[in-house]
Amino acid sequence: MKKKIDLEQWARKDHFKFFSQFEEPYHSITVDVDCTKTYNACKASGHSFFLSYLHKSLVAANAVPAFRLRIHNGEVYEYEAIHASPTIPRPDGTFGFSYIDFHEDFEVFHEQAKEVITKVENSTGLNPATSGENVIHYSSLPWLKFTSLSHARSYSFPDSSPKISFGKMTEENGRKVMPMSVHAHHGLVDGRDVGEYVKRLEAIL
Repeated sequence: MKKKIDLEQWARKDHFKFFSQFEEPYHSITVDVDCTKTYNACKASGHSFFLSYLHKSLVAANAVPAFRLRIHNGEVYEYEAIHASPTIPRPDGTFGFSYIDFHEDFEVFHEQAKEVITKVENSTGLNPATSGENVIHYSSLPWLKFTSLSHARSYSFPDSSPKISFGKMTEENGRKVMPMSVHAHHGLVDGRDVGEYVKRLEAIL
């Protein structure tokens, strides 16, 4: 479900029109997030740490309206909910894209996500079985503690979905810390919105 935004009445109308003219309208912010409690809880419960922080990221993103905005044919729509399209590594060293539905209930999300991951691990090619614009594109780089990150982009391909990447978790003064990069379309998402997302994510991590 999605609703159309009345651009003429939208407070961000001028910002949207300005940044939508750019060849590269995305901006990027990289921060470190404390994931100590979530990591320890996963170790105790046996749950996947990746799926746990992925779910928490979706909870936080769905709570920020700007992260649910997408552009279709020059118009802006707000989705009722957004889902995940993460990259999944395969045993042969390649990866595949996936589509995972968001559920508020983590147990439901966890079980369905495991099924999706198994299918991707045992498949070839890149594309997910089902997808759309109402997703966040996720990737994980557990080998690198990055301080910045860029993405391969086709400027001719219309895209307005945020892209969130997580890096290598390290320990600092007894805390588990993980870098996270957020790429978002500046016509829809400002630094303030990213700050709200990060604040919410850190609170539930």
